[in-house]
Amino acid sequence: MSFIGKEYKFVKQENFDGFLKSAGVPEDKIERILQFQPSQTLLKDGDTYTYVNVTPRGKKETQFKLGVEFDDVIGSDTAVKSTYTIDGNTVTQVAKSKDGTATFKREYNGDDLVVTITNDRWDGVAKRYYKA
Repeated sequence: MSFIGKEYKFVKQENFDGFLKSAGVPEDKIERILQFQPSQTLLKDGDTYTYVNVTPRGKKETQFKLGVEFDDVIGSDTAVKSTYTIDGNTVTQVAKSKDGTATFKREYNGDDLVVTITNDRWDGVAKRYYKA
C-alpha cells in the first residue's frame, strides 16, 4: 500500500456535475463545488484509517475502520452511513443516505489516483483524477 501517507492533488474531473445533480445538490452549490481543487491523503494507524481532505473550505479528517459502518458527512451537510473496504490498491466507500446509495471507488496506481463515483439513482459515472 505505497499510497498510504501520499498526498494526491486534484487534476481534473469528468461528469462530476451529473453526479451532483443526481444526488440532489442545488444548482447554485454545484457551480461552487466544481471549482474546488481538493487534495487527499490516506493515513493508517493500527487498524484505523484517516482520510484527510483539504479544500478551499478547510481540512476535513474522516476516521474509519475497514468494514465498520459509521455516521459520516459528505460535502458540507449530507448525513450518510459510510463503510470502507480495501482490496489491493483500491479503496471503496459505500455511502448510504435516506435518498440512496453512492459508491466512491478510489484506485491508486503509483502517483495517480482515479475516483470513480456512481449512485443508485443515476445511470452515469463520474470520475475525479488526482496526482501525487
